Amino acid sequence: MKILVTGAFGSVGIHTLEELIKEGHEVRVLELKTGANKKIYERFKSDIEMFWGNIINRNDVAKAVRGQDVVIHLAFIIPPVSEEKPNWAWKINVEGTHNLLNAMRSLEKKPKIVFASTVSVYGKTQELSSPRVASEQVKPTDNYSHHKIACEQLVKISGLDWTILRIGAVLSVSLCQIDPMLFQVPLGNRIELIHSCDAGIAFARAASSNEVWGKILLIGGGPSCQMYQRDFIKKVLEAIGIGMLPGEAFTTNPFYIDWLDTGESQKLLRYQKHTLDDFIIDIKTFLGIKRYLARIVRPIVRYWLLGKSPYMRQKNMRKDNISRGVKGKILPST
Repeated sequence: MKILVTGAFGSVGIHTLEELIKEGHEVRVLELKTGANKKIYERFKSDIEMFWGNIINRNDVAKAVRGQDVVIHLAFIIPPVSEEKPNWAWKINVEGTHNLLNAMRSLEKKPKIVFASTVSVYGKTQELSSPRVASEQVKPTDNYSHHKIACEQLVKISGLDWTILRIGAVLSVSLCQIDPMLFQVPLGNRIELIHSCDAGIAFARAASSNEVWGKILLIGGGPSCQMYQRDFIKKVLEAIGIGMLPGEAFTTNPFYIDWLDTGESQKLLRYQKHTLDDFIIDIKTFLGIKRYLARIVRPIVRYWLLGKSPYMRQKNMRKDNISRGVKGKILPST
């Protein structure tokens, strides 16, 4: 099949490309021509047809969709940028999707579309019983989830054959670049993880499936990847030699992630192949010797990490916190 992938050089997109290439599809990519993207392109250039362009440019999109059987639409601005620059994010996310759909509709042979959505569209569901199911009511709570719902609606009324994959918490080694978003999920929050490799498999297999069209599918790692945020954070931080951080560093406000009913998606796509343990191995490999260096400067790294938490009052973190950190504990002063 001839398959166009937008946003192909993100963590999920790269694994989607790998799976599509392995399955023998003719793959075309629409991406922005940035320094980072050019480096990734070098890795795939012998296996893909490259279209450098912008999803909000009608001419770029019209050229990219021509002659394709399926479009996998992954390009999207995500938090925290979607919350910091809402107007720009709307232009890329919603207007860009609208532009893509219009270009697809204009063709005599209209491609099918696989749209990447998110379980965050269900809102904050921790007070409800789990798991989440595809048919339940959506309750978007921020720009990102509102944009996803707007795009889902555009996809549904497009007149094209479509499927929507709502993804759980994607595991990628990019998590090694600690972001303040780490502290925005309470430790008691239910989460369902999915390895980025498995997410890529799901999208690639959806594109060539005969049974997914007109369906909304939930994409997660399955029962072995259902846990609480505390368990996930503790295992990752201990694996990289930093150790668990104090609970005071994390919010207590529920976050929009939950356990999922992935029975139908797994039956159709057979994508659940990795667990959290596989991800831990990936992180250790990625960090290499840096993991041992982190253990040596552990107190300083912990202090630096806690400084990224909006819930730790910096003014009360006295200098003697560093000395306490040597013993493996850095606590907020009272």
